[in-house]
Amino acid sequence: MKAYKLYLLVLLLFVFLTFSCKRTAKTALPIYGPSDFNPELVDVSLQNAMNNHKVSDFELVNQNGKTITQADYENTIYVADFFFTRCPSICPVMSNNMEKLQQTFLEDKAVMLLSLSVTPELDSVSVLKEYADKNGAIASKWNITTGDKKHIYNLARKSYFAVVNEGDGGLQDFIHTPNFILVDTKKQIRGVYDGTKDQEMERLIGDIKILKKQL
Repeated sequence: MKAYKLYLLVLLLFVFLTFSCKRTAKTALPIYGPSDFNPELVDVSLQNAMNNHKVSDFELVNQNGKTITQADYENTIYVADFFFTRCPSICPVMSNNMEKLQQTFLEDKAVMLLSLSVTPELDSVSVLKEYADKNGAIASKWNITTGDKKHIYNLARKSYFAVVNEGDGGLQDFIHTPNFILVDTKKQIRGVYDGTKDQEMERLIGDIKILKKQL
């Protein structure tokens, strides 16, 4: 009988420790730096950098023709992705999931979204406006942007580590990625997610809620 009670006590202790570890793991998000990514995604100039990485300042134009900068995302958590309006494959799924994020955090001013076109020469403001209307984007919550191609590709490769570090942002350069990147109020990357998968979207929503409590 004593042996049974001891076994039960050990079992209960194991279960308690297991759930405690899981709970602890879910109450804090890591801060990602260059060394946390596949080296192929990191510019050579950053591969040996200390892990105090921050997303660079940007200047883009949204679906309403408004200039968008880091100032528009000050004191907010945001999710960034890279897309193009003529994409027939993963982009519609990604845009649909961005719209779901928008609805989930619609009343939360501390959470925003940022989409950057990888074919800015084709995605003019009028094209983005039509795309935004089609996907129900609300500009105060979700900026769908265009801008200088080299600037956007530089952000993708050196700030968000979203794509393989090849190309110069020139005419023949083209990037395509399903990644959603979670950025905190200090411009630090806190998570990367596959924007085409429902399970990853659930994880992202959970991580945003964790991050809101952490900051």
